[in-house]
Amino acid sequence: MNLAVVHSRARVGVRAPEVRVEVHLAGGLPAMSIVGLPEAAVREAKDRVRAAIQCAQLEFPARRITINLAPADLPKDGGRFDLAIALGILAASGQLPTEALEDWEFLGELALTGEIRAVDGVLAAALAAGDCGRRLLVAPANGAEAALASQVEVRTARTLLEVCAALEARKELPIVRPTLQQVTAGPDLADVRGQMLARRALEIAAAGGHHLLLVGPPGSGKTLLASRLAGILPEPGDSEALETASIASASRQGLDLTRWRQRPFRAPHHTASAVALVGGGADPRPGEISLAHHGVLFLDELPEWSRHALEVLREPLESGSVSIARAARQCEFPARFQLVAAMNPCPCGWAGDPSGRCLCNDEQIRRYRARISGPLLERIDLHVEVPRLPPMQLRTDGPSGEPSAAVRVRVLAARARQQARSAATNARLDQSQTNAFCRLTARDSALLERAVDALQLSARSLHRILRVARTIADLAGSEVIDTPHLTEAIGYRKLERGRERAAA
Repeated sequence: MNLAVVHSRARVGVRAPEVRVEVHLAGGLPAMSIVGLPEAAVREAKDRVRAAIQCAQLEFPARRITINLAPADLPKDGGRFDLAIALGILAASGQLPTEALEDWEFLGELALTGEIRAVDGVLAAALAAGDCGRRLLVAPANGAEAALASQVEVRTARTLLEVCAALEARKELPIVRPTLQQVTAGPDLADVRGQMLARRALEIAAAGGHHLLLVGPPGSGKTLLASRLAGILPEPGDSEALETASIASASRQGLDLTRWRQRPFRAPHHTASAVALVGGGADPRPGEISLAHHGVLFLDELPEWSRHALEVLREPLESGSVSIARAARQCEFPARFQLVAAMNPCPCGWAGDPSGRCLCNDEQIRRYRARISGPLLERIDLHVEVPRLPPMQLRTDGPSGEPSAAVRVRVLAARARQQARSAATNARLDQSQTNAFCRLTARDSALLERAVDALQLSARSLHRILRVARTIADLAGSEVIDTPHLTEAIGYRKLERGRERAAA
């Protein structure tokens, strides 16, 4: 037979669409052409494949070889198709049985010696191969990552010759079994001394999935608190962990197999660009907000970030995803993260401190806080002041705070109530669900109206107050939102007071 078809996978963002590698041999002068929108690395595969086949002591056919990577309108990049191309040539020339290729998918770059090298985005390809009911063959370096997709049979081979021997039933390739990963304990909330209001806000944020802004002088514990949020969140389920791991696998930094079961905590530097945050590039890759999917994104020194970088967060904070459009392709990355931001109250950082060391005037403070736009600020549910603690409360021999394990028990109980009621965290309630599950008494409705009028809050802020109040009620085990729950939720929006004057 002069035709062979081999299955492989491309990488488009965090997806792995199927690619059929069709190889046809014809008469004429010896030549090899690759069609189907191949980029430079794919076009160079002809030289790698020829050398690999010859080094394996196999016959490279001296015929006209046409390789079609279907679908033709999908851009192909990288060396991930090398192994599939080589097997297609060998099958089309009669050196391998074509029927042995039907229920396999192949991913791997070939060295000139015939060795199979690792490629990126293997986890997404393994999940997709499992959905199609096929087995997957990858390089040994990709085996552990691919095996995280437990519904697919993953085998590894070191060289092209080993693959040929397995397809001819002369050798059995090893099956890679998924290894159980224990979630290691992260930083403990017991390390935080004092700061009861901030600890309370952190618990509310974890229970309802709310975004949090910490405002306080340098060294007051803002970063310490933010790093403890992931430790009181519920452990991710299998689908959440695999989704987060697939994003990391498609990124340039790769997947850390020792931490894939843990919720991510991302803390980019404030000099990061908008593209670094949301993702992009000629070959779109996920950014920091996608790498924090199902986890925590911590932005320290919030006013020091560029205005453009902060404004691109608006839509992902609402939708939980980000769409990257380029001339050749468009990718959508999930970005359902919890934002924790930290900032100083003024340029020098000491406004409101009892020591009176702040030298900033009111105009400087207004301009400093106006670096954060009102639309972004109102998307953050909880605004909390983190004051400097007296030395007595910072003594190392003093009582420690409540540990993360105890706080997580209350968080899990509150989330269980939310799942039973709406199958979502309170922060994700839509408008109709907010109206249905966040009802107030007539007296509390009047209280909320007065607060909204006094603080000059928008409709979005009003609805976020209701959702935070619902979370506070869930933590208290209450079926209804009572006045103390509502007043506490209102207290977390006071940073929005005077936004009109600050913007001026």
